[in-house]
Amino acid sequence: MARQERAVRTREALIRSAAEIFHDEGFHAAALTTISSRAGVSNGALHFHFASKAALADAVEEAAADVLRAVVGRWDGGPPGVLQCLVNATHELACALQNDVVLRAGFELSREAGRQPRTDLRLCWQNWVTDMVGRAGRGGELRESVAPESAVAAVVAATSGFEVLGMRNQAWLSRSTVAQFWLLLLPALAPAPHAGLWQAEGSWTGTAPDN
Repeated sequence: MARQERAVRTREALIRSAAEIFHDEGFHAAALTTISSRAGVSNGALHFHFASKAALADAVEEAAADVLRAVVGRWDGGPPGVLQCLVNATHELACALQNDVVLRAGFELSREAGRQPRTDLRLCWQNWVTDMVGRAGRGGELRESVAPESAVAAVVAATSGFEVLGMRNQAWLSRSTVAQFWLLLLPALAPAPHAGLWQAEGSWTGTAPDN
């Protein structure tokens, strides 16, 4: 049991170390010796867990996908409503991108030139947003004039843009920035009688640094 626990800890340390190096240097420039050194393990231990750098990148993406699934899983369309859950999820995602290097690296790996992502986080996010917008429409939370595909495009394009821009300046991932986006979009999405019910700053109570 102790050996298994050590193996799990070693694997987790390697995934986090790889995420940090991929984030700092990019996938192609990252060296396995640097990753193993930062994780505090030997190259042999790294190769015991991961046959190649590509396999390690796949593991980072899957770990990042677990984080993303946890974020969206908390906002499944129950109270406080589907549209508010969508708003809340974008705030929590922005906060997680600031604070979780594995999630950041996972998104970055998904757009790394020259490699095929095993788990495309942007596609996972787009699929979830598409589902939520569809449910909001069926539940009467969208104006009849709103085309669901247009709403999806606006949310996915904006949040993907925040993620990319946030690599250089985390102010793009701040609660105020995400709230300003929703202040503009919510009146265009929600039927007039309900437009004032939604909180653009999110009803999520997590800690989101307001840079």
